[in-house]
Amino acid sequence: MCAASPILSLQHVHYHWQGRASFALDIPEFAVDPSESVLLLGESGSGKSTLLSLICGTITARSGSVVVAGTDIVSLSAGKRDRFRAEQIGLIFQQFNLLPYASVLDNILLPLRFAPLRRARVQSPRDTARMLCLNLGLPEDAITAQAGTLSVGQQQRVAAARALIGAPPLIVADEPTSALDAATQTTFLDLLFAQTRACGSTLLMVSHDARLAEHFDRVVQLSDVTLPQQTAA
Repeated sequence: MCAASPILSLQHVHYHWQGRASFALDIPEFAVDPSESVLLLGESGSGKSTLLSLICGTITARSGSVVVAGTDIVSLSAGKRDRFRAEQIGLIFQQFNLLPYASVLDNILLPLRFAPLRRARVQSPRDTARMLCLNLGLPEDAITAQAGTLSVGQQQRVAAARALIGAPPLIVADEPTSALDAATQTTFLDLLFAQTRACGSTLLMVSHDARLAEHFDRVVQLSDVTLPQQTAA
């Protein structure tokens, strides 16, 4: 039998941004397999955020391919990339990006409004959202609370539930544990891994914190997958 295709594959990717300081990112090859948990480590300014933006399609490579769940997003128009991202990628942002005055339930269900295929995979959105909250360690009454009234750790779990609902094939997490102490980091990661496996999703997390390495199937240094540049972001 043939091995499963990577859920994420970058080939010969080049991105160049011309601002106050010129920055270029060159990635000859990088891939993540289905159901894998990968930690991508890099220092501040090394290009981690640029790489995530390329993977999510919020910026586009000058050349090369960025294949997510079998689709080269470089070839898509801006509108199609937005729709594809909503369907195929669950995002956990560093600052969580919750709607503070909306309820936890409304925050979790928000991606389904823009992703009909993802919505179709959820038989009962409200019940699924409640179960995700419970499985991620949130109290039962949190579902009706305004997101902005929750603690940082609780908001982080709401952000994870929002990314996981509808079982997108790829979960991308941008420094989601940076505001947590070591014990809370471990608890959150254990819960996140369990729910990612339950949803059948793949997890790619970027961080500067090498202490997280022991929790992941594979650890990749950004410097090992990029070509050296004379300038950095």
